[in-house]
Amino acid sequence: MKTNKAMMMKLKKLACLLCCCIGFSAIARAQTAPPLLTLKEAVEIALKNNYNIILAKNNKIIAQNNVTPGAAGILPAVGATLTQNNSNQHIEQTRSDGSVNKIPSAKNSSLSFGPSLNWTIFDGFGMFANYDQLKQLNELSTVTAHDTVLNTTTDVILTYYDLINQYEQIKAQHGAIAISHTQLKYANDKYSVGTASHLDVYNAQVNLNTDTAALLNLLAHFKSTKIRLNQMLVRDPQTDFSVTDTIIVDDKLVLGDILSSAQIQNPAIISAQINKRIADINLRQVQSTRYPVVSLGAGYTWSHNRTPAGFTRTQDANGLNYGLTASINIFDGFNQNRRERNAKIQIDNAAIGIKKTRLNVESQISNLYVSYLSGLDLVKLGQSNVAIAKRNLDISLDKYKIGTITPLEIREAQRNYLDAQSTFFAAQYQSKVAEVTLKQITNNLNIQ
Repeated sequence: MKTNKAMMMKLKKLACLLCCCIGFSAIARAQTAPPLLTLKEAVEIALKNNYNIILAKNNKIIAQNNVTPGAAGILPAVGATLTQNNSNQHIEQTRSDGSVNKIPSAKNSSLSFGPSLNWTIFDGFGMFANYDQLKQLNELSTVTAHDTVLNTTTDVILTYYDLINQYEQIKAQHGAIAISHTQLKYANDKYSVGTASHLDVYNAQVNLNTDTAALLNLLAHFKSTKIRLNQMLVRDPQTDFSVTDTIIVDDKLVLGDILSSAQIQNPAIISAQINKRIADINLRQVQSTRYPVVSLGAGYTWSHNRTPAGFTRTQDANGLNYGLTASINIFDGFNQNRRERNAKIQIDNAAIGIKKTRLNVESQISNLYVSYLSGLDLVKLGQSNVAIAKRNLDISLDKYKIGTITPLEIREAQRNYLDAQSTFFAAQYQSKVAEVTLKQITNNLNIQ
């Protein structure tokens, strides 16, 4: 009997300790609440700092810089050269009259300099195909950069709503702990007056400990998700913040409108279409090598030569030189035909890629829309279940207080209420994830 009383005292102390810890933790949170980070602020920070976005924008600038006639080979190349050669030789000459001329140290030198121009004026229209290709690559980099922004924004939004979902779960778990503590208090009071056994107190204490452990796990996951969001925002991972507590789901999405919009605005489909145009241009580039290449060359040269042992000791010259060069490939081992066949196959592959991408997008939209509708239905059902489970729990607590139901029954009512809340929050998050992803696919993402 003394052992049971001692055990009861320990349980009471432990319950008080848990209550104090939870209470002090709540007070500390209230007094030192971290600053609120709104969804709009999170997206703005990510758009400014995220490394993936910065890299994509830099690649876009590079592609844009490459769209020039010079990069395509349309413009001439102008350069200038300066050449100087020197020699010091011992020369012995025997002339036609038999005399000998000896020069022990003949210093020869030549100096020439001047500008030159080389211009390919025709290459089978390959240079114009190159220019069109650079334009398409620039357009592709623009779509890729926008898609990176879209993906990053989506990740930030979904992570933020995940935090809201977890925060609601944590609040529900706090409520469960409060109920478990009340149950423990009732069990102790009943044991004190002899209307309950110490087994009821043990069970109530185990329930409280279990709920507290569940809360600690939720808090750890919540912290981990905060770190992940901070990483997306490129700031100190330990930066603390709070989030709003509301998830509003747009329930007006129509499947037909989403499918139609995706065909026009989906970045993956647009990229596939650009790749098809690039494949068409590649065939033009390959076919251009069947034609002759005509190049124009011109230059102006100044030269000075000094040859002590020659008939002319010094010579200065300057003048214009110019010419035209034409070349054509007559036979290259049938490689031209092979390259053209491969280029046509690449065009077919690009066309298939468009169809494949469209099918993938349509399938993804269909699956997400099923999840979206299911989530909306679960939200409506969940609201009713939460209200019913709360009323059932309140009634069960009153009955448990007067001893008309068992501890197992009150625990079941408590668990039903917690499950109803969890299902409702999860349904909200499921619908929001589907909604945001559908808007991302159709390039209609907005922040609410």
